[in-house]
Amino acid sequence: MATVRLEAITWDRLGVLLAERLLDLKPADGGPWPRVAFDGAPAARPGDLAERVAEELRVRGRPSLVLGTEGFLRPASLRLEHGRRDVESYYSGWFDTAALWREVFGPLEPGGDGRVLPDLWDPATDRATRSSYVRLPPGGLLLMHGPLLLSHWFPFDLSVHVLLSPGALRRRTPESDHWTLPAFERYADETDPVTTADVLVRADDPRHPAWSG
Repeated sequence: MATVRLEAITWDRLGVLLAERLLDLKPADGGPWPRVAFDGAPAARPGDLAERVAEELRVRGRPSLVLGTEGFLRPASLRLEHGRRDVESYYSGWFDTAALWREVFGPLEPGGDGRVLPDLWDPATDRATRSSYVRLPPGGLLLMHGPLLLSHWFPFDLSVHVLLSPGALRRRTPESDHWTLPAFERYADETDPVTTADVLVRADDPRHPAWSG
């Protein structure tokens, strides 16, 4: 893991700083919708940070849509084809990346209509959610959160990685999910989110984060 200098910060202050940075974010493709990744293992709770930033954007008059990739899991018949604890499947086959391209990123390309599907599949019922599309107005930001996000070549304009050390990740991951830990080791080796993300947040102590951005 690369060495990165981190500064102590509070979650409230981090939400403010990230929101203020996003106000000036311009999409690389020239479109009207900036796309931001909040990447991290479930135990790191990247969705909490995305929600915090969305609230800070709201009070500044900037619309956003928080979207979690857990709403785009593939059906169980495909996701669990090789067993419920197959690491390779979790790493590369649990999430419906084609649907994310079609229903989320496609509508936010230049010339798109901004109509995004917030979720597609309910893993509890293993059925389609049948959610309504949400129209993100021009200038609105997509705040997507989930694990392993930076390995899919999604067109993010800014990425935030919420990091847990291996020890913290093991402690904060439910024992029933420890089988997923090798996937995050592989992700660290192959994608190196510590150095590839634009913003790094270390959350080993959930009360006292540190960041570099």
